[in-house]
Amino acid sequence: MLPYTINELRTACEQRRIIWREHAADKMLERGILRSEVIRCVMQGEIIEEYAEDYPIPSCLILGFIKEGRPIHVVCSMDNGYIYVITAYKPNLLKWENDFKTRRNTL
Repeated sequence: MLPYTINELRTACEQRRIIWREHAADKMLERGILRSEVIRCVMQGEIIEEYAEDYPIPSCLILGFIKEGRPIHVVCSMDNGYIYVITAYKPNLLKWENDFKTRRNTL
């Protein structure tokens, strides 16, 4: 279980208490994902996976939708009232089911 909720993540976004990790910024640029799209994902999306064991801070995966209903995944965490954006990507159907919430079984 995460030590924070989606509503706490949203509050941090509303207050612009966002830390953009260098990896996230690099990958977003490479993937053509805007900061506004990441914020929209957090504000309107849902947590689909929790990584409570992540170190140093538990993180989660959020699914949201941006322009024309395109899906986006955002991995983030929260500490001391700040949201930390770790990475963002556009999920593909090779790894995800049509709902973009369920990982495909790739045995």
